[in-house]
Amino acid sequence: MMTQSGLRVFEGAVALVTGAGSGIGKALSKNLSSRRCVVVAADRDLEPAQEVAGALQREGRVATATLLDVRNLARFQETVAQTVETHGRLDFLFNNAGIVGGGEIFNSTIDEWRAIIEVNLSGVIHGVLAAYPLMRRQGFGHIVNTASMAGLVPSPLGASYSTTKHAVVGLSKALRAEAASAGVRVSVLCPGAVRTPILEGGRHGVLGREIPEEEQRKAMRELSERLRPVDPLRFASAALDAVARNKPIIIVPRWWKVLWWMDRASPSLSLLAAQWLFETTIREFSSTQYTRGTPPQPRL
Repeated sequence: MMTQSGLRVFEGAVALVTGAGSGIGKALSKNLSSRRCVVVAADRDLEPAQEVAGALQREGRVATATLLDVRNLARFQETVAQTVETHGRLDFLFNNAGIVGGGEIFNSTIDEWRAIIEVNLSGVIHGVLAAYPLMRRQGFGHIVNTASMAGLVPSPLGASYSTTKHAVVGLSKALRAEAASAGVRVSVLCPGAVRTPILEGGRHGVLGREIPEEEQRKAMRELSERLRPVDPLRFASAALDAVARNKPIIIVPRWWKVLWWMDRASPSLSLLAAQWLFETTIREFSSTQYTRGTPPQPRL
């Protein structure tokens, strides 16, 4: 299917996916490939990206892997240029790479804040700066930024993460308004709980630090299960259906929209609910060693 602007949705399109080695990025890559999209799987760890691309190639799909640390703007620009040189176009950029952060604000450090901002916010900005000028010259393209429900509603015990995700939502909305006249689409994904490594601290740990204690990972898993995490492939399928419809803000699973509606209808009620969630979580884990450090937090 082809729009008048030239954007291919999705057959024959070329999609660059960051953070493609695991989680949502891996699921998006698989689902894009199943829709006959050419996939460039980018990740700061090359081996997982190669595994994703290799699996797709064995299914007869067109996919490649590339090393990309989204914190490096020059490397991001090189990756976009290489993609266009190889495939002749770039239809989609999925700005998906991210890390998790948590804990109470009073116990956070400036280094932790910088670490999560560099990946979750600067990484998205770098993707926009690398791909948007090219898409303007093409006259088509679709930038899809991964934020979170934590970018739409209050998220205690995850202030640094929530801060970056709110910023990604704001960036996406502003860019969508600016880019429309140039034929470039912009959407922002706001997942609820998705069954990915991030529920246990992520592949790179919390703020890039490993979480060696199985007790901590178990506690994070138990808390996350209460949020009814959805399978990542199911998430990717629903998310890409919404991307195809050019939805500006995409919330999956859909029932999480209730929290967004509540926050817009009654910010005071939303803050009271967030306070209750914070106090309940702290009370439940008050006996553990990480309550005042990096507690298991509901990842939105």
